[in-house]
Amino acid sequence: MKDYIEERVLLLANHIINEKCTVRSAAKQFGISKSTVHKDVTQRLEEISQALFDEIRNILDDNKAERHIRGGLATQAKYKPKK
Repeated sequence: MKDYIEERVLLLANHIINEKCTVRSAAKQFGISKSTVHKDVTQRLEEISQALFDEIRNILDDNKAERHIRGGLATQAKYKPKK
């Protein structure tokens, strides 16, 4: 793996762990696609650091479990009448 990819993977992992953010928000923050972020933190990170990978896996699983709630709140906010 090239050095700049390994550095990006570690930066993404630390950002997601510190901010407890989603793949989508991390992609926006770093200016890369969410597919790249997902591949970095699910495949490449496992080769670099198993401990970080385990932490990221927990955060991603929590985000996946909560996504239907977030979607409902976003729809509610969209159609809620403005006062």
